[in-house]
Amino acid sequence: MISAAAYAERLRPLLDSVACQSEALDQAADLIAEALRGDGVLQAFGAGHSEVVAMELTGRAGGLVPVNRLSVRDVAIHGDAPLSALADPKLERDPSIAHQIYALAAPSPSDVFVVASQSGIHGSVVELALLVKERGHSLIAITSVEHTTRVAASHPSGLRLSEIADVVLDNGAPYGDALLPLQGGGLVCAASTVTSALLAQLLTAEIVRRFQAVGEVPPVYLSASVPGGDAYNHTLESRYAGRLRRTA
Repeated sequence: MISAAAYAERLRPLLDSVACQSEALDQAADLIAEALRGDGVLQAFGAGHSEVVAMELTGRAGGLVPVNRLSVRDVAIHGDAPLSALADPKLERDPSIAHQIYALAAPSPSDVFVVASQSGIHGSVVELALLVKERGHSLIAITSVEHTTRVAASHPSGLRLSEIADVVLDNGAPYGDALLPLQGGGLVCAASTVTSALLAQLLTAEIVRRFQAVGEVPPVYLSASVPGGDAYNHTLESRYAGRLRRTA
């Protein structure tokens, strides 16, 4: 039977399994904390619905300040591609746009990347991952291990995101993503958005813990909806002026 309660019941064990990836979370947090403490920025990219992961890491209350959100839309919003190009539902499958996304981000050598994709096979995702590693950055992947191992790689390299990254965080979502069976076939209610957002927050917690362990104050946003929040946040953002898209 399909219901809110049934979805929650199926989702709970996935959340528990995601939270148990202590070794991979530690490795990812070490890479990101080291980069941020070395004046680097976290560049976060997700294609399709996995863009939610990049949004979860970027510019939000209780989140880290030195994070850029990268998107397929960057090629039109920040680049010279026509807005009409964004109407193509298969744009994320084009490997060539990864080079535009990277160039528009203008990352410094000390920056670290998180790339999220449920399947981990589409052109922009795999090409960006290859480019990131070619340029010497550390790379953390957030993907479904079950899904990516059951589908053929579509990038010309024959590689998947999980095969390129330094660290892989498994979002625990099943093949096909959705959890509840429909009468007559098919499934409904996806898991990856929820589980990947959890990974983003688990990662944030571990990064902040590493700052505090060495006696440093982590650069974390206050809510803009509390008194003094805007002023506090602008002061933190000023440290990264010109390096984050929301700063001058």
